[in-house]
Amino acid sequence: MVKAPLKPLALVTGASSGIGAATARQLAKAGYDLFLVARREERLKALSEELQSHSVRVQWAALDLRDRMALEQFFSSKAEALSRVEVLVNNAGLARGVEKVQEAEPRDWDEMLETNVRALLAFTRRVLPGMTARGSGHIVNVGSVAGRWVYPGGAVYAATKAAVKSISEGLRMDLIGTGIRVTNVEPGMVETEFSEVRLGSKSASDRVYARMQPLKAEDIADTILWSLQRPAHVNIQEIVIFPTDQAAVGQVHRRSSEGE
Repeated sequence: MVKAPLKPLALVTGASSGIGAATARQLAKAGYDLFLVARREERLKALSEELQSHSVRVQWAALDLRDRMALEQFFSSKAEALSRVEVLVNNAGLARGVEKVQEAEPRDWDEMLETNVRALLAFTRRVLPGMTARGSGHIVNVGSVAGRWVYPGGAVYAATKAAVKSISEGLRMDLIGTGIRVTNVEPGMVETEFSEVRLGSKSASDRVYARMQPLKAEDIADTILWSLQRPAHVNIQEIVIFPTDQAAVGQVHRRSSEGE
């Protein structure tokens, strides 16, 4: 019996919810095999079972990206799969707290730096040898408008996303001539678990998006897929996406009532 040819493989970090899960769904519909990475095992299992209905192969790994030893073990055990990755979506990221620098918890800084910057670099470094050997591939980094425009209480988070912007720009320079594309997607307000993780409660998160229409995770997933589907000679280098109700960081139109 002749085996069906392998489909292009996409690896998505932070895939158990929000933008990561929405992107995994879009990629499955587009015919990509998937490798999903996130912390929450049960959610990954459920998503994997859902996506197999699209007749794609789905692998997953429950992994805390802050755990350097676990990361190295993962990279070592999955070397063959990593060598096949055609698309890497570095989506895993988070913010912790809104305190001023002089009042913030250093452990929150460590978590943001490890997840938003170091893990992104680690995954990128591991998939690049396979991409360069084939002369093709696409790395999509999910940054933030905070990487361009800082706001009160967001200094360290903004610094991590400014790092993502700089890494994306430098990576394009390092990869020129290889055929590998690099895209930095920078969303504004997207209603996911992001604010709940940052602020510590669902009620606090709800207030962030009250009386305005934020972006949805699916909006960012659509944009990621669109970037991937451009012709090989076209590289969407950066794309900033605000909801219509947000004109700038800190400027949001809120209706006088939910029904307006």
